[in-house]
Amino acid sequence: MATEIRDDAPAKVPARGIWGWMFFDWAAQPFFTVVTTFIFGPYFVARLTADPASAQIDWANMGTISSVIIAVLSPVLGSIADQSGARKPWIAFFAVIKIVSLLCLWGAAPGSPLIYPIIFMILASISAEFSIVFNDSMMPRLVGKDDVGKLSNAAWGLGYLGGMIVLITVVTLLAGDPQTGKTIFGLKPLFGLDARLGEDARITGPISAVWYFIFILPMFLFTPDAPRGLPLYAAVRSGLRELSTTLGELKRRRGISLFLIARMIYQDGVNGLLFLGGAFAAGMFHWTTIEIGIYGIILNVIAIFGCFAASYVDRWLGSKTTVLISLTLLLIATLGIISTGPGFTLFGLVPLSTVSSGGLFGTAAEKAYIGYGLLIGIAFGPVQASSRSYLARSVSLHEAGRYFGIYALSGRATSFMATLFFSLVTYWSGSARLGMATLIIFLAGGLLLLLPTPYPADKAK
Repeated sequence: MATEIRDDAPAKVPARGIWGWMFFDWAAQPFFTVVTTFIFGPYFVARLTADPASAQIDWANMGTISSVIIAVLSPVLGSIADQSGARKPWIAFFAVIKIVSLLCLWGAAPGSPLIYPIIFMILASISAEFSIVFNDSMMPRLVGKDDVGKLSNAAWGLGYLGGMIVLITVVTLLAGDPQTGKTIFGLKPLFGLDARLGEDARITGPISAVWYFIFILPMFLFTPDAPRGLPLYAAVRSGLRELSTTLGELKRRRGISLFLIARMIYQDGVNGLLFLGGAFAAGMFHWTTIEIGIYGIILNVIAIFGCFAASYVDRWLGSKTTVLISLTLLLIATLGIISTGPGFTLFGLVPLSTVSSGGLFGTAAEKAYIGYGLLIGIAFGPVQASSRSYLARSVSLHEAGRYFGIYALSGRATSFMATLFFSLVTYWSGSARLGMATLIIFLAGGLLLLLPTPYPADKAK
């Protein structure tokens, strides 16, 4: 669907400026790929303590605390950014916190107190998300509204490529079998890392920190920033007033309000699926770092192609249709995952052999789990990238910061609910599978609310 081009369309930006902005996703993604989802998170749950069930609840609670802080402060920071103008100083400030926190994850040795990695993960998570608020709000200044969907999905795909490169490096060169101490190729891990001490998983923090530092530099060097506005103190006061005004505006801009509410609900399910999926698989199948890493590589390869395909689907069919298709695939995948266990899938309707063929993913249930994971790989990039472009097509340049702040709020305001529901249901039932089933509520609820939302969201019905 064609979108209206407003009189505040962005000035022509050189290609290196656009690539610099895209490289932010390349720089940021390894944290989510190897630390949060596929390597350090499963290590925290399965190997850091002798009680994986309790550790899984602690990991979910860490996500809940991070989400609450992000939800409260993101719209405030977004509104302040609109008044202070430049986004790069904010990104630099949070980059320092993120990098230091990730470096400190190296100290999370087996048997050490959990409180320290929990604190460092909270700091790294909120710093990463706050940086994304400011980076996302730069996007409408780079290309016209017809091209934001393609740019957003391409950047997201580039991010997955960066995350996959780091993940492959960890799995093939750094991760060792705890029994033999050798990598998947039968070699000693680089740097003499000892898998028995969790060093193959702990190293993901420092690696992600160094990667982030190096690859955010093109954005700082080449991507144009908004002009400087008010001094910090005045920007804070004015930003808080603007936030109050924006919240009042949402009562009149019903399309944007409906989109943000729908996104708030379905993003809870997406966040929960990304945050808990790797740990859930590690707990059910007792996968090692190598196995969970290869699973992550498979998903990221599919995700790259999914994002680049979605960049054209978004331009052809629009951001809304791309999001709806992605949510449908995620619902199917989640149903498949929770219906699978040793010896069965589809809630027992399809029995599976429990005999292992040997090697990686040797049982039929593991292969079925990976099959459902492919649907996640196809969809979880486009559902987020096209949501980002959905909003970019619906707001003007001068209000991008505050609305992307509220957009971050919509992605985090109740995201603690997904991890909280998981923790409570898992605790009460003793079944992580039932805990994962709560994600369906969020994915399906958001999809149903999105159906009547106009596109672009500020368009009158």
